[in-house]
Amino acid sequence: MGTKGVEILGLDVNELIEMMNKALADEWLAYYQYWVGAKVIKGPMREAAAAELIEHANDELRHADMLANRIVQLGGTPVLSPHEWEEITNCGYASPEDPFVKKILEQNIEGEQCAIQVYNTILEKVKDKDPVTYEIVLEILTDEIEHEDDLQAVLEDIELMQRRD
Repeated sequence: MGTKGVEILGLDVNELIEMMNKALADEWLAYYQYWVGAKVIKGPMREAAAAELIEHANDELRHADMLANRIVQLGGTPVLSPHEWEEITNCGYASPEDPFVKKILEQNIEGEQCAIQVYNTILEKVKDKDPVTYEIVLEILTDEIEHEDDLQAVLEDIELMQRRD
């Protein structure tokens, strides 16, 4: 991004880049959590849940790309090492030690709820100051809200199915 583009933002660009790098770390960890969870998941509606997890993993990877591109446009450097992801993450990583479908869904719902909060905070920071970042973050936030809803719907279906047994 050119100097005038950064100058007109009216906010601390370094702070914004730091926030976006933390979100980038979250996206990489979420990508892997979804991807590996889809591989090890067991239990009722396993196939439907795994398909949802893979779809979400692909979205998280797309989000990481969007964030990295914007960080570079703002004159920053995307987090360069996977070792840094766990150090700077907002939302952490929930290893799917228990592969039961309900547990994996619950872990990912918790991650989405954290992501919703993170992106809402960034949205508030850039509102009326950085329309480009605002649009990117709004798109990601919209996806994260849909992810939470999708996962909760699958979890509800499993719970309803188990009550009928």
